[in-house]
Amino acid sequence: MLRRQLIPALRAVIVLTVLTGVLYPLAVTGIARVAFPARADRSLVRVDGKVVGSRLIGQPFTGPEWFHPRPSAAGDGYDAMASGASNLGPTNPAFLRTVEDRVAAYRAENGLGPDVAVPVDAVTASASGLDPDISLRNATLQAPRVARARHLQAAVVLGLVARNTHGPALGFLGERRVDVLGLNLALQRVR
Repeated sequence: MLRRQLIPALRAVIVLTVLTGVLYPLAVTGIARVAFPARADRSLVRVDGKVVGSRLIGQPFTGPEWFHPRPSAAGDGYDAMASGASNLGPTNPAFLRTVEDRVAAYRAENGLGPDVAVPVDAVTASASGLDPDISLRNATLQAPRVARARHLQAAVVLGLVARNTHGPALGFLGERRVDVLGLNLALQRVR
């Protein structure tokens, strides 16, 4: 009796593994490459033939001369192999301390007074920990610091922010966002 049940169960596991673990992913990848070629393979950003980042995955930028991305909870930070959130809830004392520390650091780094509201995306990590974009408000608050550090006029830096700002997804989902990698690469080209 056990053999009569075990053999069909093993066959089902093998068939379903091949269907859902091999054939389905290959089909979806093939369709994506045909229907969305720019999205399926071309997220890597190259400068002079060298890969410098991805349009889809955030990366760390430190120092006053760069726009900083959203904080990351992925591994040791921006680790695509360890993508994920901290899983700390909004009332967790450790989470609240982390946010308070980040708010204080953001205010100090950007020369903001206690009356200026700090954008949420500047002090909290996303669910993936790898967001490549920041809010327009976050970029605007960072612009004076970056302009000072690079000895540029604020209007030049804000112009770069505007050129690297994208509308909401599908035209209505979410808010306007700024591509941090694209913005920092544009800054690098300004002399």
